[in-house]
Amino acid sequence: MNIDIIVGDITSLEVDAIVNAANSTLMGGGGVDGAIHRAAGPRLMEACQAIPELSPGVRCPTGEARITAGFDLKARYIIHTVGPIWLGGQSGEPEQLANCYRQSLVLATEYDLASIAFPAISCGVYGYPPHRAARVAVRALLDAPEGGPSDVRVCCFSEDMAAIWREALSGAR
Repeated sequence: MNIDIIVGDITSLEVDAIVNAANSTLMGGGGVDGAIHRAAGPRLMEACQAIPELSPGVRCPTGEARITAGFDLKARYIIHTVGPIWLGGQSGEPEQLANCYRQSLVLATEYDLASIAFPAISCGVYGYPPHRAARVAVRALLDAPEGGPSDVRVCCFSEDMAAIWREALSGAR
């Protein structure tokens, strides 16, 4: 697996799948979630509404992932995952965050996808400290079993965030 840390707009990437840092309703929100919903077009909302609720308002629990078509995106698929809200690190946040990356890769493998792009899951309004999130995510990506996507990108919104991820990647190898 090749892991690249890039700066850009995840909605414009030409990959098999982009990962959406979604909320548990899958009905769109702010940050990368809102940007993906806007760029993918209204059919994405219809596809998300078709995913069954597991409990009232919950289509995807924290740490799990769901997949839809990419619709108006260059990416063929969107893998929606729900990252943890940072509560100080003692409430299972690292394992939940690692599961977001693992479960997204499981879906990518099931769909035989060669390339996937992740945002910095939970590092926005969910408040996960970026240095900690990057270390957890990089370890989950590096520990992924063989047979999944060979091209993995982490798409950061700024050069400062990308530097944090590059540092975590170089420190983990």
